[in-house]
Amino acid sequence: MDKKFISAPIVCIFLASLSAIALLFWLIYGVESSSATAQTMAFLPATNAFFNAISACCLLAGIYFIREGNKVAHGISMATAFCASVMFLIGYIAHHALHGDTRFLGTGLLRPTYFFILISHILLSVVVLPMVLLTFFFAASKKWSTHRAIARWTWPAWLYVSVTGVLIFVFLRFLNN
Repeated sequence: MDKKFISAPIVCIFLASLSAIALLFWLIYGVESSSATAQTMAFLPATNAFFNAISACCLLAGIYFIREGNKVAHGISMATAFCASVMFLIGYIAHHALHGDTRFLGTGLLRPTYFFILISHILLSVVVLPMVLLTFFFAASKKWSTHRAIARWTWPAWLYVSVTGVLIFVFLRFLNN
């Protein structure tokens, strides 16, 4: 493996991931939101959940296709999952920039369940971003053994983040009383 070929892109992937994560934390915890604009963009949480659901479905299709040996369909599924996740991330950033945080007011067993899902989702999403980018990088550079080795960890983590993203929306929209 040519270390010069891989080291610069890997550093860029990690720097881009850290920058995106820092931006999200700043938007969530450091910026006051405007309620007037937030009302006009009230569709964003549902749209974001939709993109997470599309990502999860494409991830499931991608694993099916690669197990069937259909590399082209696998690549299309994974690229579509990636595009859906990018659209989610754009919508998520926009929502938090305009609306800020949404508090969960549920009680009883719902409350610790929600926070377990939320905290595990947040922690894993921080880890999965560079993993996804690395997995795509190794596929694009045709480093198949490295791609497969990382994808074994990336795929379930990415699927968990996508599914729990939808669950968090359900909790906040339908169980938040």
